[in-house]
Amino acid sequence: MILVTGGTGLVGSHLLYFLLKDGATVRAIHRTSSDLEAVKKIFFYYSENAEALFKKIDWVEANITDIPALSEAFKGITHVYHAAAYISFDPKNYYKLKKSNIEGTANIVNLCLANKIQKLCYVSSVATLGETLNGALIDEKTQWNPEEKNSVYAITKFGAEMEVWRGAQEGLDVVIVNPGVILGEGFWDSGSGSIFKQAAKGIPFYFGGGIGVVDVKDVVNIMLQLMKSDIVHNNYILVSENVSYKKFLSEIATSLGKKPPTKEAPKWILNVVRFFDWLAAILFGTKRKLLKSTVKSMYTTSFYDASKIREEVDYTFLPFEETVSRVATIYSSEASSS
Repeated sequence: MILVTGGTGLVGSHLLYFLLKDGATVRAIHRTSSDLEAVKKIFFYYSENAEALFKKIDWVEANITDIPALSEAFKGITHVYHAAAYISFDPKNYYKLKKSNIEGTANIVNLCLANKIQKLCYVSSVATLGETLNGALIDEKTQWNPEEKNSVYAITKFGAEMEVWRGAQEGLDVVIVNPGVILGEGFWDSGSGSIFKQAAKGIPFYFGGGIGVVDVKDVVNIMLQLMKSDIVHNNYILVSENVSYKKFLSEIATSLGKKPPTKEAPKWILNVVRFFDWLAAILFGTKRKLLKSTVKSMYTTSFYDASKIREEVDYTFLPFEETVSRVATIYSSEASSS
């Protein structure tokens, strides 16, 4: 039996569908507040038989920080996909991030070792990779630099990777994937889905940086291939294309039938907005919407070399334009019917 953590998130929900489609027996953990109907909606994107497939999931209520409940979830498990993570770039959430991402992953690794799990696949991020000089592509050998001004999210994801590598040293077969910005349908209020939602309202400006993007279907398909392969103790960058923010936002806007942004937003304006956002959080307790690390990333060009995964499993990524077109079409359809 296969265990999936983070099954109610973007990667996890798509992963659950493809596992069940392949005939796997699957258990997924979820928190009390999780929306299981959101997962079922993902299934309906793929199949008219979605209801029957969804009912095959053995749902177990557990949190990756709750060792007793997690221990029960591990009974009878042979393989684990660990996609659960707490995502925040706000420094005030550091201890929550550390608790979930580092300690939670340590719990998963320890239970994998205790239960003699055959293989663990961990979903990390390109945020754990270092930076290069002179615009060279970042690859799996680009070392993390703790002296850089890394986001609290990146710090805790890197710590989580260290727990996975510890498990490898103690005899656990592991593989890690490092996706770029994941594009996919179904979750319009978080991650890249919120960008489609905002683009539908119009985005007048673009930003000066650049990012690596990847389709959620590519992430899931590669995870499945890696788990079925003999590959162990390796990590892989998953990026289908490196794009400037101008191209990224323009492609989304065009696919949604909106005017693409034509002017670059000056960095100083975002820093002014960030200051007032911080002030409002101090005075009125509002949630921070624009953080220093976010502004930095908007004006940083981080491009990645995904040739390792292309060559070692002979993988061809879905074209960026096709991904955006598909996701935009689904968003428009749901927005018009709501």
